[in-house]
Amino acid sequence: MIITIDGPAGSGKSTVARLLAQRLNVGFLDTGAMYRAVALAVLNAATDENDRSAVAQIARGLTISFDKDRLLLNKQDVTSEVRTPEVTAISSIIASNPIVRERLVELQRDIGKLGSMVTEGRDQGTVVFPDAEHKFFVKADLEARARRRQRELAYKGVVQSIRVVMDQLRQRDERDETREHAPMIPAKNAIVVDTSDLSIAQVVEMLIDRIQGRKP
Repeated sequence: MIITIDGPAGSGKSTVARLLAQRLNVGFLDTGAMYRAVALAVLNAATDENDRSAVAQIARGLTISFDKDRLLLNKQDVTSEVRTPEVTAISSIIASNPIVRERLVELQRDIGKLGSMVTEGRDQGTVVFPDAEHKFFVKADLEARARRRQRELAYKGVVQSIRVVMDQLRQRDERDETREHAPMIPAKNAIVVDTSDLSIAQVVEMLIDRIQGRKP
């Protein structure tokens, strides 16, 4: 069983997906972390993120895997490094590179063959797993998403104003929604969930009800 959860940054999809996987006792695939790993490699190589050819070459030479909750880039633990503001700032640019997406989609599908899982991202229900048994698209208004992201950053010791965070999310949304290859849109048969006024626990319960057929 494959369950896809797509949506924009700050919508809560990563936390919801992880908790949902725990509740259902299935695997969890953080595809956003995979793109962040490529972004980190690009930064470490001092390569221009807009140089698609150079970025594609870097992506082809990487190994990206998961060891439980650890993200491994070329067998090195980069779980914390991929969450820095610098990596965040270029991740959507990296994700718009069609060669990078093609490579990571292959890796994601390979992981999907290993067993039941919850996978989250921006194109999981539309491109990577179009035949998934359950598809969700979680969203929230811009301010709600910005405040969530601001809290996440503050927890990591990074202080940013709400205006700066909102501007960053707005720019990222525009890139994700308008990119030519695999734009961020809800799958036609996805259930859309607005998390603006819901707690993470409420969203998880809502999705479990849907999956287990307790709600149409």
